[in-house]
Amino acid sequence: MKFSGFVIGALSLMAFGERAEAKIICTYVMDAKTENSLVEEGDCKTRVTPASTFKVALSVIGYDAGFLKDEHHPQLDFQKGDPDWGGDAWKQKTDPVRWLKYSVVWYSQRITHALGEQKLHDYAAKLDYGNADFSGDPGEDNGLQRAWIMSSLKISPTEQVAFLRKLTDRSLPVSPQAMDLTMKVVEQFDAADGWVVHGKTGTAFPRKPDGSFDESHGYGWFVGWSEKNGRRLIFARLIQDDEKQADSPGVQARAFMLADLPKIAGQR
Repeated sequence: MKFSGFVIGALSLMAFGERAEAKIICTYVMDAKTENSLVEEGDCKTRVTPASTFKVALSVIGYDAGFLKDEHHPQLDFQKGDPDWGGDAWKQKTDPVRWLKYSVVWYSQRITHALGEQKLHDYAAKLDYGNADFSGDPGEDNGLQRAWIMSSLKISPTEQVAFLRKLTDRSLPVSPQAMDLTMKVVEQFDAADGWVVHGKTGTAFPRKPDGSFDESHGYGWFVGWSEKNGRRLIFARLIQDDEKQADSPGVQARAFMLADLPKIAGQR
């Protein structure tokens, strides 16, 4: 019997106190070996922006295409005019490990501009990564800048999990090195009961009618895989705020999922 992701998520939200106003859009957890879903609750089929979770796929693409070399190369410098809303961490010399850890947007843009829209589309289509649309905002010619940030590129939670399952069992149609190195640079976290979690957050804000971003209703992702004693679970959690919070939606989604994964695993 599947364990209710909504019940688990509600418990996690309560732990944050009365200020927590996020709603769970989807909780999807799959056993990597059997491909059986332990939890599939909510709307897990609708495609939305991947936000910074796209960096996992972009890492695979970047390594396979040869732009990325290993965990620490290339090291690239922040340049005037680069996105800097991530604060001081985004203004440092950045390598693939720092790129994933601090979710550095300009490092992603270096990769996307080097590869171009057509190659990105071809790779994403080959990887079955959502709609593989890198056109960007209509009429703006900004796909290489932000297609994955509340723009043209979209993916569902079930597609996220399918992609990550193929990544972790090394069955993506790319070089083994591209998959191995990507798995090394994805950030690692410890969860309860001895589970080790590898995952990536993502945050993006929907647009208001005037084109500005609605920071009170941000989407938050946490996607990845969790391992213990040879067992591997693949997961995606997608939430949306009902009001602006101190923590970003992606950070909230990560906290909820790190708390919930051991409980989910314990049901099966």
